[in-house]
Amino acid sequence: MARYLAGRAAGVVLILFLVCLFTFVIFFTLSPDPAVMICGKTCTPERIDQIRDVLGLDEPFLAQFFGFLAGIFAGRDYGAGANLVHCAAPCLGYSFQTNQSVWDMVVERLPVSATVAVGAAVLWLFLGIVAGLLSAVKEGTWWDRAAMGLALGGSSVPNYVLALALQYVLVVQLQVLPFPQAVAFSDGPALWFQSYLMPWLVLATGYACLYARLTRANVIDTLAENFMRTARSKGLSPALTMRRHALRPALTPIATIFGMDFAALLGGALITETVFGLNGVGKMAADSIAKNDQPVIMAVTLLAAFFVVIGNVVVDLVYTRLDPRVRITAR
Repeated sequence: MARYLAGRAAGVVLILFLVCLFTFVIFFTLSPDPAVMICGKTCTPERIDQIRDVLGLDEPFLAQFFGFLAGIFAGRDYGAGANLVHCAAPCLGYSFQTNQSVWDMVVERLPVSATVAVGAAVLWLFLGIVAGLLSAVKEGTWWDRAAMGLALGGSSVPNYVLALALQYVLVVQLQVLPFPQAVAFSDGPALWFQSYLMPWLVLATGYACLYARLTRANVIDTLAENFMRTARSKGLSPALTMRRHALRPALTPIATIFGMDFAALLGGALITETVFGLNGVGKMAADSIAKNDQPVIMAVTLLAAFFVVIGNVVVDLVYTRLDPRVRITAR
């Protein structure tokens, strides 16, 4: 297991390095000159050259890239002399638009994205698995057809359409919920729950529909296996057979998909946060893309890649607990 973990850790480092390199190449070769963007339209060439010098943009590509990597682990300095600014580790640079530390911007907005992701994940995991199990047990009945029909329809509705519809019905017409906003739990659990309920519902709907269909298919396939027929022939009750023998192999693939989906959401639910105006990582990414704020875009890209890669490792470790065959291989 130690060798397995060491190999996975090396893989994580390599993947994050390649993502960082690829992202840096794109911004270095394809994006407009950051110095011109920072200085504005009425800027002199001398001022542009000064900004390039402060940001290190006049250095070769490899020097800039490894300087960026060094700043993540050890911090880095911008400028020289009286204009020297030290960016403490982990340094992801400064926003071209607000001159804020990008790391501070991410830390400030990450709790909002985490709240949206965790709440939506709890909803879609519970609703999707329960609906899928009931449909599999009642295969061919009216419940099965109705649930799968709703799942197909729900997965076809875009998030932004569902978000606008819920806002109009629940906020404008019925006035049963406040307009979503980033409220801290310490400001009141009730207000916190009401403020995040619509983003949770919007984000969970599509995933719940997908998980319901996957759970149904996996459970139906598992119930047709030989070991399930053996369990039933021993006289075990249907509930005991389902709980002891069917759930683990049927839900193991769901664990893999859930880990990857949840990890991706921690990097920011861009559409949902933007529609509801929640100041999370996703909305910050959308704003930085619109303004071509390169340091912020790079930071969000690396953050999303980090969560996805770590999520993949966690899923593999969970698999070693769910599937003995994988556990033996991992050792």
